[in-house]
Amino acid sequence: MSLAAEDFRYISDLVHRHSAIVLEPGKEYLVESRLTPVLRDEGSGSIAHLVQRLQSRREPTLTTKVVEAMTTNETSWFRDQHPFDLFAGHLLDTLQSTRNAERSIDVWCAAASTGQEPYSLAMLLQDWLLAHPGWRGRIVATDLDEQVLTRARTGRYSQLEVNRGLPVQRLVRHFSRAGTEWELDEGLRRMVEFRQLNLATPFPPTTGTYDVVFCRNVLIYFDLATKRAILGRLKQVLRPGGFLVLGGAETTLNIDEDFERVQIERATCYRVRSGKARS
Repeated sequence: MSLAAEDFRYISDLVHRHSAIVLEPGKEYLVESRLTPVLRDEGSGSIAHLVQRLQSRREPTLTTKVVEAMTTNETSWFRDQHPFDLFAGHLLDTLQSTRNAERSIDVWCAAASTGQEPYSLAMLLQDWLLAHPGWRGRIVATDLDEQVLTRARTGRYSQLEVNRGLPVQRLVRHFSRAGTEWELDEGLRRMVEFRQLNLATPFPPTTGTYDVVFCRNVLIYFDLATKRAILGRLKQVLRPGGFLVLGGAETTLNIDEDFERVQIERATCYRVRSGKARS
């Protein structure tokens, strides 16, 4: 398959308009590999033919399939480990004092993919709640891609997927066999509410406010203006004293100075500076 420059530019512009994801020159291989299943499903012989269809008539469903195909859904259980140690070992205990009046903790996982990250957080939050009777907790998990959210809601994973980062003790405790797959127990599934949300557009009024926001390995795909806009919106949904957790290659430095960096052991998180709280 050979991708013409004008077809790459069209796909890049389309994906940027709908998701703000930046596909720079040199990513032609990524477009070719990600769109191969779409070509097969649509019966298109080439990306050039797919582009012709998109240019010649309005096909919202096809546009969504192309954009979703270009999003990155790489994930695993307790990915990078340190942010989860931070959540269980420090953030929840810190929030115990700031949220003592409400006795509830709300978490937003803003790049849910197929669910491994929000369910990892749910396991840790469930453990903490069991040790702190009278407290409540919930996790909202969002993603741009409705297809991966549909999978996440099932709570079912292949052997290969549970082998990626899930400790065997957690597998035995939280999963049961379902044919060739593993199914997460209902209690944990009920703790997580999955919603479709595009981080690159204004958040809907129903987004809510949160004590902890995990938004990891997402900002790296956006240009500076989009990163600044997203951080501005995240600042509005963080409750006073709340924490923002980004990916290891991401930072608020030189993007939004209203955030301050907090280093705790081997993990980093961010808080809104005093006097810069959400209005």
